[in-house]
Amino acid sequence: MKRRVFLSGLLGAALLAGCGRDLPRLAALPAESVVLAFGDSVTYGTGASEGEDWPSLLADLTGWDIVNAGIPGDTALAGQHRLPALLEEYSPALVVVEIGGNDFLRRRAQVEVKEDLRRIVRMARDSGAQVALVGVPELSLLSAVAGRPSDAPIYAELAEEEGVPLVPDVFSDILGRPELCADRIHPNAAGYARMAAGIHARLRELGLAG
Repeated sequence: MKRRVFLSGLLGAALLAGCGRDLPRLAALPAESVVLAFGDSVTYGTGASEGEDWPSLLADLTGWDIVNAGIPGDTALAGQHRLPALLEEYSPALVVVEIGGNDFLRRRAQVEVKEDLRRIVRMARDSGAQVALVGVPELSLLSAVAGRPSDAPIYAELAEEEGVPLVPDVFSDILGRPELCADRIHPNAAGYARMAAGIHARLRELGLAG
């Protein structure tokens, strides 16, 4: 209960871009709906203890049954090949996609990463699930020096092209705040709490979460 109150208190502090835009409305999901959190080490929860990952904390906020399908080191290139089995096994009502950071670290071209993400989004949507895309920063020397990472532009582009909602700037904002980070690419427990609160706030804007 204390954790739920703490997380709810973070909602007002979540910095979400694009609040003035027309947002695609999603069908509200009741408690105990199955949700797939699909991603890499940031979804898995690297940098924090068990139960402090953002999917677990988002489950606390929503009452949803969230499956953490984050794998450290995973890429959009490789992840698209494991997604079909997960969709078949869990039949999620919603897939929250947070992946691509490791592709950037491997210097893959953004246009290639974007097309891999497009396939992931389309596979999830074709399964009957709703889809939300979490923006991921492309880490660069300039952003590291400035201490102000920003989402790679392909996430906003893809969200608009595919008509899926975007959760922008939450992850990038965390990486710009050392007190919320375990290292240069992973949040700590406080960072994951902020990430869960930011994702929840965005999904509430979209009408999906209560």
